[in-house]
Order: sequence, then structure tokens, then C-alpha cells
Amino acid sequence: MSDQTTPPTLVLGSTSRYRRELLERLGLPFEVRAPEVDETPQPGEEPTVLATRLAHAKAFAVAAQTGDRDVIVIGSDQVADLDGRPLGKPGSHEGAQAQLRSMNGRTVAFHTAVTIVRPQTQEHWQALDTVKVHMRTLRDDEIDAYLRLEQPYDCAGSAKVEGLGITLIERIESDDPTALIGLPLISVTRLLRLAGLDVLRHSRAHT
Repeated sequence: MSDQTTPPTLVLGSTSRYRRELLERLGLPFEVRAPEVDETPQPGEEPTVLATRLAHAKAFAVAAQTGDRDVIVIGSDQVADLDGRPLGKPGSHEGAQAQLRSMNGRTVAFHTAVTIVRPQTQEHWQALDTVKVHMRTLRDDEIDAYLRLEQPYDCAGSAKVEGLGITLIERIESDDPTALIGLPLISVTRLLRLAGLDVLRHSRAHT
């Protein structure tokens, strides 16, 4: 006989379509809410600290919107790190050109932080995944061709590894391939278990 215990409602505190698509892989029903958090880095803030602070702030901001319901909120943030300097979303073709030129032939660390909050138990859990991306030495015409094809202007680091951005990369060092896209699912599933939500038990992916 199956256990009919109703799990807490899962809420993704992000408007990122990349995070939404990644979380959908787990086959769990979830809500999406905008965290409305100021993402401006603080003076001298290191990229790992920035990512962790924003993931924490997003999770708690959304948790505050959910009233007294039993929910588990996921907040996440990713910061691209070039020699200790955070790289934001380029926002334009020119901005992406400048970013990719600065990354040319170099190693960029992508720090993805996750905070999971269960307000009903007043508990939260955190994780930080870092992926090192070694970029190829690129010609300006290669950079321009890539940007016109994929237009990754909403991606920190100006490249979509799940798409043609993979052609810009020499190699990747990672414990979790989903971390680079924006939500480290290995860490997420581990933290969800700690929060009381077993993905395999409640997934609808294969039902």
C-alpha cells in the first residue's frame, strides 16, 4: 500500500526559465514565485559570498510570501567569477562581446548557491557548487558568430553550455553538470531530503 502522506508544497523562488526547466526534471509539482531581491553586489563582496547571500535572501523573501502553508522554498543564485571579479548578465551584444573577450583562453569559476527553507519548522539548509570552465582561445569572428546565433544576453558569462556555448569551451571541471546551467540538482535533492521531501517517493516523472 502506498503512503498517502501529503508532502509540503514545493516553491521555486526564481523567475529563471533555466532553473524552472531543471527543477521540472525531478517530476515534482511546484509553484514559481518572484523573489524581488536586490542583486547588487556589496562593495568588495567576493563572488562566493555574493552567490550565497543572494540565494539565502531569495529563499527567505519567497518564504515570507507563503503565509502559514507548509512549504519548502528553493532559492538559488549563480555568480560567474573571473579572477575574483563577478561577471553579471551582459544584457546586450556589445556587453557579451566584452565578457567573452575578457574570458578568452582563461578559466572562469561559476559559483551556484542554493538555500532551501521550510518555514513551518523554522529550518534552512544551504549548499554551494563551483564549476570551473576552461575557455578556448577564440577569434573575434567566432565570438560574434556565436552571439548572433544564440544571443545569450541573459546568461552570466555570455555562454549557454546546454547549447552552442559548448563550442567555446576547452573543458569543464564539475561534480554536477546541472550546476553550470543554474540549479545543482544533486545538492537540491540532498537538501530536499533533509527538509523532508523525498524526490523518488513523490515524483510524478514516471507515473
